[in-house]
Amino acid sequence: MRVCYATREAVMAATDQAVPPRLTARVDAAIAAAADTVDKEMRRPAGFYPTVATRYLDWPPAQPSRSHVLWLDELDLLAVTALTAGGTTVAPGDYLLRPDGRPPFNRVEINLAGGAAFAAGDTTQRAIAITGTWGYCDTTAAAGALTEGLDAVETEVDVTDSAAVGVGDLVLIDTERMLVTGKRMVATGQTLLAPLTAQVDAQTVSVTDGAAFAVGEVLLVDAERLLVDDIAGNTLVVKRAHGGTRLAVHTGSAIWAPRTLVVERGVLGTTAATHSAAAAVRRHQPPGPIAALNLALAVCELQQQSAGYARTAGSGDNQRETAGRGLAQAWKAAAGYKRRGRGPWTV
Repeated sequence: MRVCYATREAVMAATDQAVPPRLTARVDAAIAAAADTVDKEMRRPAGFYPTVATRYLDWPPAQPSRSHVLWLDELDLLAVTALTAGGTTVAPGDYLLRPDGRPPFNRVEINLAGGAAFAAGDTTQRAIAITGTWGYCDTTAAAGALTEGLDAVETEVDVTDSAAVGVGDLVLIDTERMLVTGKRMVATGQTLLAPLTAQVDAQTVSVTDGAAFAVGEVLLVDAERLLVDDIAGNTLVVKRAHGGTRLAVHTGSAIWAPRTLVVERGVLGTTAATHSAAAAVRRHQPPGPIAALNLALAVCELQQQSAGYARTAGSGDNQRETAGRGLAQAWKAAAGYKRRGRGPWTV
């Protein structure tokens, strides 16, 4: 599974359809295909997420540029931890990351005020080695915390807020990045304090501690899913029969929530490590228009599949193929992130 810019939950909410667990692989495939399209069309093959790695580039005179300027072409650079040229270390003060200001950077220049230089070594090919963080951005947002300690090999992570992270998200705990590939239900330790009738308008759920829940969480009571729309003290306001489940009567039932994240550990060049209970969980945030485009493309693909790739509007003589104006707007909004510069990815 690759890092994407839209989650399974976001796509399912956008389509407003109940997708049974056996078909979630189809949703995930549509999201991944859409993310591939976004990276390709934006001319950013390294993606809109951070990767810790060492990249090798040709000695600058092997490029059509001045000898003190190293163009990164299709690569985006966020930060440098080590740089060598022809096997010789170039100190941080001896090079500049350009353009000046915030990353991503598209070139590295030797500081002409110093005595360093890009040296070729035995060959001009792959003579420059840069170890650092690559990608378009590494912005993160708070997404709850761990509820228990984590060793370096566990692949199931218990968190406080299941609504803050979705399947397909990239999360950061301390310095380790993890890719969320699934979710599992876990008991919240709370039960219904009052019976629930099998009625759509029976929307209030009394609990012992409302602060233990979050708006947007999907709870499981017996075989019915409840979407938390709001919280007032120890009362949850919910949407009944969420996700295609059926209304039912519940009395004193246990409340479950999908707060166990199934993850791939130590991804994108980071190392799996131990983490203490209550360690902060942060979710990677791609640029808004990129996330919206990934979502729009995935939703469009799923709807096209359902229509046999023959979506139409109107009927009779007025029937026509849908124009996809909303999708066109998503492409337009994301156009500002398309690479414009030198190299084979230039537009």
